[in-house]
Amino acid sequence: MTSRYSRIVGTGSYLPGDPVGNDELARRLAERGIETSDQWIVERTGIRQRHIADPDVTCSQLGTAAAREALAAAGLNPGDIDLIIVATSTPDWVFPSTACLIQKALGHPGGAAFDVQAVCSGFVYALSIADSMIRTGAARRALVIGAEVFSRILDWNDRGTCVLFGDGAGAVVLSASDEPGILASRLHADGSQEGILRTPGHVSRGVVDGHPFLTMDGQAVFKLAVTVLESVAREVVQAAGLQMSDVDWFIPHQANVRIMQATGRRLRLPNDKVVVTVDRHANTSAASVPLALDVAIRDGRVRAGDHVLMEGVGGGFTWGAVLARM
Repeated sequence: MTSRYSRIVGTGSYLPGDPVGNDELARRLAERGIETSDQWIVERTGIRQRHIADPDVTCSQLGTAAAREALAAAGLNPGDIDLIIVATSTPDWVFPSTACLIQKALGHPGGAAFDVQAVCSGFVYALSIADSMIRTGAARRALVIGAEVFSRILDWNDRGTCVLFGDGAGAVVLSASDEPGILASRLHADGSQEGILRTPGHVSRGVVDGHPFLTMDGQAVFKLAVTVLESVAREVVQAAGLQMSDVDWFIPHQANVRIMQATGRRLRLPNDKVVVTVDRHANTSAASVPLALDVAIRDGRVRAGDHVLMEGVGGGFTWGAVLARM
């Protein structure tokens, strides 16, 4: 019996509008009486700019644009897809899912479509789920999308969080294959840590019940993120039967350059193996890993046969990793 695997056969991304640099953001915040600067943001995060969607631009629109790019890169049409999984914490509506709205926009209903909510780990969770479904024969070709409009849940009076995030979407096409592509994946969560990063509000009886904006304990997140990212990286590489030295490219969640650098040092991965886009995109939550992957493929760094280690970590507290051969 022939083994069934899944491989990434196309990637795409989309960023809304023109980039908003730190100086421009500082001017906008100054109008609110909030002081910050390019130097303050860069020194603490490595972020130099981000994209912010206009008020009438939705998460599903960003995801659809990224999906179309990924399909084009794979040489496929929407009708070739029988599974859509969208990782997002900022869906268009309570329901239906953003995945269903993207399926509608692509014009080919019928296959399964659903959302995954694991915040900044969402894309890694979604990729792992799609891989499992393809391996079992439940799907043949999947669109796996990370899409976010985090600007909608930011408190623009909180300098500690509002400078960190951006909007965008990234997507991959995952296809059944006779040769291994996704080599291993591992997912984890610790709900007891929910308080360090959350948006604890929801719609009830026509009003927001609870706090509608993102809140974060930055020091606690930093400490836990570095620890779990190192651990799950080693776990997934071992599960694939490889060594860390076999990893060609490391694509961690693009939250903060200091977290990425600290994780890379612990794993003894040199900086030139770490794909960094946080300077251009800021933290785009579930979109950050597929956005960075698409950048690295399109600029020629990631090539066929390379081993790519992708990791996510976010509110929940959730974390996970996928090791793929491209």
